[in-house]
Amino acid sequence: MLIDAVLLVLANGIAFYFVDRYVALSALYLSVTIFAEIILYLVIASVDRVFSKINRYTSIKEVTSIVLAVTVAFGITLLGLMLLGANYSLRHLVLTYLFSIMFIAGSRLTWRYYVEYRLHRRGLKSSKLIPTLVVGAGDGASILLSRLAYDQPNVNVIGLVDDDPDKQGTWLHGIKVLGKLKDLPSLIRKNEIEQVTVGIPSLSPAGYEKIMSVLENTKVTVNRMPKLGDILLDQSNVGHLEDIDVADLLERPEVKLNMDQISDKITDKVILVTGAGGSIGSEIVRQVSKFRPKRVLLLGHGENSIYMINREMRKLYPDQHIDFVPLIGDIQDRKLMFSLMQNYHPNIVYHAAAHKHVPLMEYNPHEAVKNNVFGTKNVADAAKASGVTSFVMISTDKAVNSSSVMGATKRMAEMIVTSENEPEKTKFSVVRFGNVLGSRGSVVPLFKRQIKAGGPLTLTDRRMTRYFMTIPEASRLVIQAGALSHGGGLFILDMDKPVKILDLAKKIIRLSGHTEEEIGIKEVGMRPGEKLHEELVTDAEATNKKVYDKISLGQVTFYDTNKIIKFANHLLTLSDQELEKEVIAYSNQHNGQDKVAEQKEG
Repeated sequence: MLIDAVLLVLANGIAFYFVDRYVALSALYLSVTIFAEIILYLVIASVDRVFSKINRYTSIKEVTSIVLAVTVAFGITLLGLMLLGANYSLRHLVLTYLFSIMFIAGSRLTWRYYVEYRLHRRGLKSSKLIPTLVVGAGDGASILLSRLAYDQPNVNVIGLVDDDPDKQGTWLHGIKVLGKLKDLPSLIRKNEIEQVTVGIPSLSPAGYEKIMSVLENTKVTVNRMPKLGDILLDQSNVGHLEDIDVADLLERPEVKLNMDQISDKITDKVILVTGAGGSIGSEIVRQVSKFRPKRVLLLGHGENSIYMINREMRKLYPDQHIDFVPLIGDIQDRKLMFSLMQNYHPNIVYHAAAHKHVPLMEYNPHEAVKNNVFGTKNVADAAKASGVTSFVMISTDKAVNSSSVMGATKRMAEMIVTSENEPEKTKFSVVRFGNVLGSRGSVVPLFKRQIKAGGPLTLTDRRMTRYFMTIPEASRLVIQAGALSHGGGLFILDMDKPVKILDLAKKIIRLSGHTEEEIGIKEVGMRPGEKLHEELVTDAEATNKKVYDKISLGQVTFYDTNKIIKFANHLLTLSDQELEKEVIAYSNQHNGQDKVAEQKEG
């Protein structure tokens, strides 16, 4: 602010030097105009937040704001002189105006380029420059190039590639478009490129697949700038380069949610998410918060994960008046569940808390029963007792014709939830889907750790397939299904075609910049409780009723929850081996087919 005032005085002085021999200007005129220009400029610039901008990030937007402030200030000064009938020099005012814009805007741009130079020099000294090609020569690449000097000073962008024929041979921020996507391998060899960065924040999965296909026989690191949604959320993160994840290659168009329908259910309401620190639970928290609920209750038994999601949400929504409440507790604690429901009176409960690790639950079957069956019953009963409007349970494809303790106990939880519905009371529903990419305990993080360790990647069976969905997509569909629920519903998410785990492993190796020969893939045999192929519905549940894009409604069979709990208590009296055998048999007998058989016999 003070520097700008000094620069305005300097502009007046230099303008006076040029016009003094032609026009006689009084000291009073100079004093009045300088004072008026400074006061008006400072006021207008403050209103337009010119002084709140960080100078080293000065761009055309900030320069435009400066030009506007100077123009308005000088325009008002000239108008005032004309209305007062004072003697003034238009030549002096115009020259001062031009010098003021040159000095004020120029000082900021000079500082920006000075900082960039320092950062670049620091990058040269601190580490080796990484020869890089950027894919894309549009707006995204422009933003990326303007920020790399600050965030990645050791990245040396050699050139750009873009399939647009009109961009060939053109320049962007001093970097030339060297060719098209198909030219990448030859450009990498010619320029000894070590890194390829995707500078298209809205690139589709098909686009990523095309790039990875072109780079298949090259040994370069491949990464990308943040996606469009991340940039809008945190503009300071633009220059942070992220690894291309297998989720980027998952060819699934984004689901368009019914925003009005969901807003009616969530905005200004109290939301409880159990398992809020987990992969799915935390993403449900993120998605729900976009609809501005009154309060979000973050319930989990792991204090670190609850602390992390609570801190993240408070940082994301500091001024949005959403009350995030971290709650440490175990869903097996029935008394605590009733107390929390009575104290906070949630309108909607998303029940994501569960033991989900298949092999681990084979070693701990009693804990699976306690958590997945009794824990779910506790939360459901507490929700009904406190008058919760909607209860949505997250389930898994492993509950269908289960071969594992985890899947069997999740099937029992499904039976409890879908059978809890009563007229004019809490609407209970279940949302069932397959694997989510990147969740804790899933195969993708395991493969990444194995690659980091030098390999090999371990597969239980090369024929194995799994349904996959990204965590954000699954969470959005869970929220949409909850908004559609009228009670008693079994919602099945469309997981598209199952993916071969072998193909997934090969993609992850390629994304890491290695070859299959370098890392290796080893078949180790199926683990306890695993199946070669998963199913999303049984024959008895299957319907053709699609209630929303990628959401189908399954046929629900109602059971006596008292009998389910009685059987669960019986399970706790058994040995691990006996429990495993009986719980799997029970869940597969109660998969809807049993009621169909009873009806046929009747």
